[in-house]
Amino acid sequence: METILNSEQKFTQSRLDPLNDYLFYKIMGEKGSEIQLLGFLNAVLQKSGKGPYHAVEILEDKSFSADAVGDKSVTFDVRAVLLNGVKVNVEVQLRNNHNMDKRSLFYWSKEYSSSLKAGQDYNELPNVIAINIVNFDYPQVKQFNSVKPFHTCFHLREDQHKDLILTDALEIHYLNMVQFRRHGRDKTLHDPLCRWLAWFDKNSPPELLSEVISMDSAIKEADERMVYITGDEDAIRAYERRFKMLCDRTWHMNFEIAESRAEGKAEGRTEGAIEIARKLKALNIPPAKIAEATGLALETIEQL
Repeated sequence: METILNSEQKFTQSRLDPLNDYLFYKIMGEKGSEIQLLGFLNAVLQKSGKGPYHAVEILEDKSFSADAVGDKSVTFDVRAVLLNGVKVNVEVQLRNNHNMDKRSLFYWSKEYSSSLKAGQDYNELPNVIAINIVNFDYPQVKQFNSVKPFHTCFHLREDQHKDLILTDALEIHYLNMVQFRRHGRDKTLHDPLCRWLAWFDKNSPPELLSEVISMDSAIKEADERMVYITGDEDAIRAYERRFKMLCDRTWHMNFEIAESRAEGKAEGRTEGAIEIARKLKALNIPPAKIAEATGLALETIEQL
């Protein structure tokens, strides 16, 4: 019990991270969160000329249990439908698992294909917009005027004629928090999306947070919702479990990557030694001398 209380004190005394996917879902993805979700979606979709929208229906997932919070296979995506029937899926990814492109397409296609019922015409499939908030530098793009964009948006376009779009059924956004911290802060008060990203950033200074909250009623709703959640002990425990799970998963992933790289380097060194041994053997250098020089076993050299 003492450990839990200390953890709760740690989380409540400092600002919770709105980009913890569990907390993000609690703030933006449950019924009653329409005001803040709509404000955020309008801020994002203005880049592609969409909106402003005046209403949104949240597709709340009520299947999440307390145990599911610590399950790494569970995704706390925010799902919604706009008034024109367009479906929206919002996902937060804090760690780079080096599969974001395929992950984005998978979840987009899952949302898209699940909309078609038996007997329906393909024309009845709704457009799907995927919004990904990533806390790492993705996608890797060339510099634009020495500044990398923190908001990128992708469609299906013709290679030579960029203004020719095959269909607007697919639209995928990335909000890159790394690049926002580098290049977006100077635009914070003038751009509604920058105000949202400043609020999502756990390390934004208090004076900046106060200002963006006072400027945007939807952000104020989100902040009040987070304060309400902070007062729920069960929610704090769930937040902490999710935080621990994400940290553990990252540690294991980094360990596997390091181990794989070490194995690759060892394999590369062995191949290099074998190639040197072949050349020395071609010069009629005695196998014992080659073994001494390369570190290879005498049996390996004799088989070359």
